[in-house]
Amino acid sequence: MPRSRILLFTLLAMLAFAGNSLLCRLALRDTALDAASFTLLRLLAGALVLAVLVRLRQRQPFAGDWPGALALFAYAGGFSYAYRDLGAATGALLLFGGVQAGMFLAAWRQGERPGGRQSVGLGLALAGVVYLLLPGARSPEPFAALLMIAAGLAWAFYSLPSRRRGDPLAATAGNFLRAVPFALALCLVQANRLEADVHGVVYAVLSGGLASGLGYALWYAALGGLGGLQAASVQLSVPLLTALGGALLLAELPSLQWVLSGLLVLGGIALVLSGRSRRAG
Repeated sequence: MPRSRILLFTLLAMLAFAGNSLLCRLALRDTALDAASFTLLRLLAGALVLAVLVRLRQRQPFAGDWPGALALFAYAGGFSYAYRDLGAATGALLLFGGVQAGMFLAAWRQGERPGGRQSVGLGLALAGVVYLLLPGARSPEPFAALLMIAAGLAWAFYSLPSRRRGDPLAATAGNFLRAVPFALALCLVQANRLEADVHGVVYAVLSGGLASGLGYALWYAALGGLGGLQAASVQLSVPLLTALGGALLLAELPSLQWVLSGLLVLGGIALVLSGRSRRAG
């Protein structure tokens, strides 16, 4: 694939990932749509788009598995419920921190230990999250913040290399389809609280079909031309893109607390990515 196409696909994928936060926040803040319905519609739209893409590209059965689908649902559900009470930028930063924490824990269990630069980076990132959560006028709602961190951990589990064997697009399509029954069950449990309107449904469908389904397809296409460090590093842009979009589209200006926390978290993760780990023992 030409380098220019790799860069274009990478940029579009990062914009799509940021768009997920913006669309979810917009739907749950400004429309009548509830979090359970948003989750279901997002997964349905994503499953449909991914199914079409897989069928167009190859005539192979969908892959994936039920544990992966459950992790995907946990991510999508936690993401939706957290965004009822979190600004777009804050949610993206906490989600990203949760993802990276999950990846680090998985590496630790496999015997990897952080080097000196990585240890400093981990300390900075943790300090950034703690600072963001400190009580104050602009601090996030604690339960929503924990939900978003849990969503990040679920996405980290879903994204582990051991779970991405074979064709990642086919696996993601299969997992989106398998996650739909979990979302239906959630809606049944929340049946007396379900609400919807046209705008909310449109935002949820765009989140699932474009920002999730098409976004993941673009990302998997770009990954073939990116190194591991490049792929991890470029994702540092997602919270920043979300903050910019939140300011321009949602009138949610990042606070000084968010800016300082973001510098600590993203700078710390950059140090982790640029350092070298070592094997235990």
